[in-house]
Amino acid sequence: MYRFNIAQDLNPEDIKPWAEALFLQRVRESRKDSPLAKCMPVSVPYHQFFNLTRLVQTPTMMLVQHESPNSPNRTVFTDGRDLPKDPNPTYMGYSIGRWEGDTLVVTTAGFNDRGWLDSSGHPQTESLRVTERYRRVDYGHMEFDITIDDPAVFNKPFTIRTKRLLQPDTALLEDVCENEQSRARFVIDTSIKVSPAVIATYAGTYELAPGRDVIITATDDLLFVRGLNEPKVPLIPTSETKFMSTTTPAGFEFIKDAQGRVTHLIVRGNAPEQKAARK
Repeated sequence: MYRFNIAQDLNPEDIKPWAEALFLQRVRESRKDSPLAKCMPVSVPYHQFFNLTRLVQTPTMMLVQHESPNSPNRTVFTDGRDLPKDPNPTYMGYSIGRWEGDTLVVTTAGFNDRGWLDSSGHPQTESLRVTERYRRVDYGHMEFDITIDDPAVFNKPFTIRTKRLLQPDTALLEDVCENEQSRARFVIDTSIKVSPAVIATYAGTYELAPGRDVIITATDDLLFVRGLNEPKVPLIPTSETKFMSTTTPAGFEFIKDAQGRVTHLIVRGNAPEQKAARK
């Protein structure tokens, strides 16, 4: 779920104020300027957490193919060269690789500042440096670490660790984006506003069942949800009490009693309606 929010495990103080402000602005604008909306690559971290990835190995280079928007490809040079001193900035950067025992270490730099680190809108700058570590544990399992180091955006580097499963006899699907042809007709409704004071009353923990909680947090005039297989992702208001997820079909409605106190949360989506009592 890191493709939705690459910073979901970070604390607020780990992110530069300007970057957090830009991220929240992009959420409020329903991500209208996302590279996805322009049919452009998003970023290395985004594509690494979205759908399938194929690694093609040769003696002097590796090809990384992503089953992601626009089917981006990356070349990783493993012939001993260094990163270029003054690269032409690009969405996917310039990559070199080396082996540390049985671990392939890929270092990527030379990014532009137009990519988004995730679909929610965390920015990247030309100072971004990404380090990926691939280690095949056995035939069907691979450990994968990715370290994000962008001192213009974050106050410290951070690493995300996950595992990859082999998908044998599976072909990557071609992805062709043509949404930019419709950009002139895109309509973004940002007219619905909910005051920070009201937003604050919704923050809390809601229990779906014993051991299953939905956690709602507030930042100014925005709500974030964690739980229900959701990372910490922003919600967009459709009324003063109803919100929708920015990543899934889920809808969230806050129910109040006669005194105006929030008593529970109703979650609607593809699954049957669920009720979560406020703890």
